[in-house]
Amino acid sequence: MHPLSSQKMSKTLPLEHLRAACVTYFLFSLLLFFTAPARAQSDSGAEKNATPHSQAQEPATTIASAVDHEISNAEKQIVEVAEAMPEDKFNFSPETLNISGGDYKGVRTFAQEVKHIAASNFAIWSPLTSDKFPKDYMGGNGPENLKTKAEIIQFLKDSFSLGHKAAATLTIENMLQPPQGSKSSRLRLAEFAVSHAYDHYGQMVEYLRMNGIVPPDSRQKQI
Repeated sequence: MHPLSSQKMSKTLPLEHLRAACVTYFLFSLLLFFTAPARAQSDSGAEKNATPHSQAQEPATTIASAVDHEISNAEKQIVEVAEAMPEDKFNFSPETLNISGGDYKGVRTFAQEVKHIAASNFAIWSPLTSDKFPKDYMGGNGPENLKTKAEIIQFLKDSFSLGHKAAATLTIENMLQPPQGSKSSRLRLAEFAVSHAYDHYGQMVEYLRMNGIVPPDSRQKQI
């Protein structure tokens, strides 16, 4: 069974919405890549009169760096949410709340949500890096032997490390080519893992709030 196999989950986005998000990100990545040279040229006149210190420029944006930036953003938010849930609540599921009409029977626990993101990251990004996908990551919820909060969060972090490695393989020449064993382009695989992770990030946020915990990103906005 593939790690992205279907399982009943709370308020999962419809597939067509997820595909729309992928297309949007794809177009945004291309726009960012191709407009970078134009922005650099428009600033050239001002740079001629700039001081040596102000002339220091950031590295040019590439398709690899653009995707890597998006992966970093997703990693930061998702890891922070995972760390915000107390360990004694890691196996929380809204099914335990017995909400009338909620229909939460059989949904993933918070721990399973985290492991699902991580296992899916490995499944989606491994074709780009040629890393072997471990058999015990199959099934949608990752390895059964990962039980503690620390073990599960490390699994999540390791999956994003693979994402950074995958992003580094992208070039303007190969981004629309499928890697070996896949029908999807390299760019689609690179960004699909991000959009999929954000889908489950939304569910994790709701799990935090059901336990009276304000998500980290919302705390910053309240300051």
